[in-house]
Amino acid sequence: MRFPVLPAIFIGCILLGGCRSSGPEDALDLAPSKETTSALTPVTPPASIGNSAAPPSSRAAAVPSQPMPQTAPEAAPHELAWAGSAAPHAQALDVQQSQVGMPMPSARPVAMMMPQDPSPSTSAKGPRIYNQRFRDAKPINFGKITPRHHPVHGVDVSRWQADIDWPTLRTQGANFAFIKATDGGDHLDPMFRTNWRKTKEAGIKRGAYHFFYWCRVASEQAAWFIRNVPKDPDALPPVIDVEYNHLSDCKRRLSPEKIREKMQVFMDILEKHYGKRPIIYTAPDFYADNLRGAFPHHPFWLRAVAQHPSQVYPDRRWLFWQYSGSGLSQGVDGKIDLNVFYGSEADWHRWSSGRG
Repeated sequence: MRFPVLPAIFIGCILLGGCRSSGPEDALDLAPSKETTSALTPVTPPASIGNSAAPPSSRAAAVPSQPMPQTAPEAAPHELAWAGSAAPHAQALDVQQSQVGMPMPSARPVAMMMPQDPSPSTSAKGPRIYNQRFRDAKPINFGKITPRHHPVHGVDVSRWQADIDWPTLRTQGANFAFIKATDGGDHLDPMFRTNWRKTKEAGIKRGAYHFFYWCRVASEQAAWFIRNVPKDPDALPPVIDVEYNHLSDCKRRLSPEKIREKMQVFMDILEKHYGKRPIIYTAPDFYADNLRGAFPHHPFWLRAVAQHPSQVYPDRRWLFWQYSGSGLSQGVDGKIDLNVFYGSEADWHRWSSGRG
């Protein structure tokens, strides 16, 4: 009795433009693929990637690089954190509104002096900014330009910081927080949901980051992140944490071309879903091997805990600098990663709110 129904179904499919099976990538409106060779944007060969045009989804202006003295990259291992010493440099922020995602910085002079009063300042353009009161278990002499020259400080956290007193941590200088959300395609940080909720309650601008696994399919990792990280218009852009993981069972060492391709797939899916261009977090060794000159239209968050980023990444402008993995503060037990945003308070309010 069911056989005569089949022609009707067939005709219906033709009239509707064709039938297809559904799956995880269909839900994201992407062409099904189990491999990163189906990247949404082709990867430019290494010889010309620094001068390549923006991918089709790009709407943000490139961040001009500035000539800096070249030094050997740092080799110390890390855990999502890091800092630097250096001579003054001219990198500065203005904000150009992006049609997709957060605006990107361009050149404009930035004051290099921090207010002396540790009390919070106020601004009609956004929430108050607290001057940092952090200490460091392993202080570094950064030379003429130090993290204190940047007025907007923040932290990044994961399960290892346990239960955090976020209102107190905010008064110590945590004006933003990047929170560990996911690893690979099946791990959720057990403190993510708690930290995500409590940072918002404390009035802290927060974003989520994903630790990328090189032996997992990029689209599956993106789907896992989206499944666990709410789509909050007030949140900071999502972050992809790309680095070597010497503790992983995955011992594959992919080519730079394949690494960039997998990253592009992951970031395109997240940008499509959240409407914000993802931030790339990385460390010196991984950057030198795979990312030099790549992704000129993405903001970078750079780990540099022994030298200023201009010394470690002489060809790269940065938006966030992770300058310590041994920070100490009221509101959290043990050590915490410390970071700065490259602009003034006004730059921060414009960028973090998406205003041009």
